[in-house]
Amino acid sequence: MCRSDLLLLDEPTNHLDLDATLWLEQWLKSYPGTLLLISHDRDFLDNVVSHIVHMSAKKLTLYKGNYTAFERALAERLSQQQAAFEKQQERIEQIESFVRRFRAKASKAKQAQSRLKELERMEQIAPAHIDSPFSFSFQCSDKISSPLLTLYEANLGYAASTVLQKVSLSLTPGERIGLLGPNGAGKSTFIKTLVGDLSLMSGEKSTGEHLKIGYFAQHQLEALDLDASPFLHLQRLSPQATDQEIRNFLGSFGFVGDDALTEIKRFSGGEKARVALSLIAWQKPNLLLMDEPTNHLDLEVCYALTLALQSFEGSLILVSHDRHLLRNTVDRFLLVADGQVSEFKGDLDDYQTWLTQRRRQDKSEESKPDETDASSNRSLTAAERKELKRQQAEQRAALRPLKQLIEHDERKIATLELKLKELEEKLSDTDLYSASRKAELTQHLESQRQLQKELSETEENWMERLEEYEEKEAALSQMG
Repeated sequence: MCRSDLLLLDEPTNHLDLDATLWLEQWLKSYPGTLLLISHDRDFLDNVVSHIVHMSAKKLTLYKGNYTAFERALAERLSQQQAAFEKQQERIEQIESFVRRFRAKASKAKQAQSRLKELERMEQIAPAHIDSPFSFSFQCSDKISSPLLTLYEANLGYAASTVLQKVSLSLTPGERIGLLGPNGAGKSTFIKTLVGDLSLMSGEKSTGEHLKIGYFAQHQLEALDLDASPFLHLQRLSPQATDQEIRNFLGSFGFVGDDALTEIKRFSGGEKARVALSLIAWQKPNLLLMDEPTNHLDLEVCYALTLALQSFEGSLILVSHDRHLLRNTVDRFLLVADGQVSEFKGDLDDYQTWLTQRRRQDKSEESKPDETDASSNRSLTAAERKELKRQQAEQRAALRPLKQLIEHDERKIATLELKLKELEEKLSDTDLYSASRKAELTQHLESQRQLQKELSETEENWMERLEEYEEKEAALSQMG
């Protein structure tokens, strides 16, 4: 983070876990320059900004205070605007009624013309749009068994790399759990094991007879059929459903009219996330496993998601950097750290304290001479040390292809960002917007859309691979 007078941040918490979000929040609070920030994370906004600029109906309005203060002020303003709108509509109806009745009468013609001029001078007040276009919910399946899922003394990980050890869990209907823990500690490994994407390395896992899982993770956005529409996705799941049933359902997720029939490849990351959420909701799961569901979502959808999860009657396990979502949807926390999954007895403020203490402890240990490693190596025979080194070298070699993919993604991201920057410079040319260069402008805008789409997909791949690499690397370091 270089020195600057002005900092422009567009959704900086996308792809950050909770730990990194908390760190960035503290850093920005002490930033001495001017900050312009776009974010879907209301807690982050509340703790960082002093003013809110609201964009609506092609107008910008400045509000003093954080996001919570803005919400209160906006609600009050919209209420006043709606009252003024309704009063104006009554006046307009009175004028139009008068004109209709007396325009033809000579004695009243002058008054009618006067009323018409009043109507022309009147500055039209727009109706207040208080209601959100999103009103979806997660209905739970009728059949449910208890426990839904259990793990007993389970070791979780990849191939020969154990990430989490001796994990035991009995998940009963209605439980709502948030997962906390440092990046790379194994939260995603835990979720992937519960959903069945990863097999146990050892231990036992059992599932209830009527278990039905709804799983959301960022990589699922890439699994969508890009040439199909939201409507076709749901139709494939339920061929017997009527067109109107599907359209009504998609409407609750904001896909109305032609949007429901638009190919997924034309959608933004947020729109794809809404499609993925709609597919989950359509299938009526009794267990929701959600790994960072608010990435790419705007505040309106985040709010709707919070309400939907609050009213969900099944069980929920949630990984999120969004503290507002965690605070309002889960009842307890599990801490994933140091190869273990344990109950965290505290709230998110306590977790922030735990993180601060852990960082201090880590720095203190880094400054000490590594006596533990030396003594543990002395306790091994020469043959055992040789075998341990051989195993570590073998597993590091197995990680090399994954690291190469990560480096390839990073180079591709840098290239795409450079191309976008060059394209944006071209688009800043005012002459480009003349009628004679309309075809050239259209071509540049299409190229921009394609580059942004490719960049978003590459960043998703990079994050998935980096997380997998960090978890495997952490497991490997525990061997030594």
